[in-house]
Amino acid sequence: MMAQPLLSAQAKERHDARQLRRTVRVDFPSEAAHNRLMNMQSPMRSNDTQISFDRRELSVILSLYGRMVAAGEWRDYAISCLRDVAIFSVFRRTAETPLYRIEKHPHLRGRQGMYVVIGMDGQILKRGHDLAQVLKVLERKLLRVITL
Repeated sequence: MMAQPLLSAQAKERHDARQLRRTVRVDFPSEAAHNRLMNMQSPMRSNDTQISFDRRELSVILSLYGRMVAAGEWRDYAISCLRDVAIFSVFRRTAETPLYRIEKHPHLRGRQGMYVVIGMDGQILKRGHDLAQVLKVLERKLLRVITL
């Protein structure tokens, strides 16, 4: 067995302090790095993917919804984000079936368009690539003839 060299009291103290710093040292990220970490979204697993409306799409839909609520036509809505479709349902009353369903089907992007407006009876009222153009079928309901 090899004998370890004896350290002076000061050298032993310095050695112990260094060991303590190694074990207790905590590096805090900078504020910018901390904000990036906090704003990162956790990656979704492939079996948990959901289709949803993005901010721009919701802005267009909710703009129409607000106008229809102000006109007294619509009163409630529901959003469903499913595996292959996102649905914005519009209700006249909460307990009823939806008056209209605005659906987003990304897998139909290259074909007839990924946006669809479906009526209460299940009939497709309009389909297309541009959400604003598709929603114009519902804006016609807002127009009324005023007689004097």
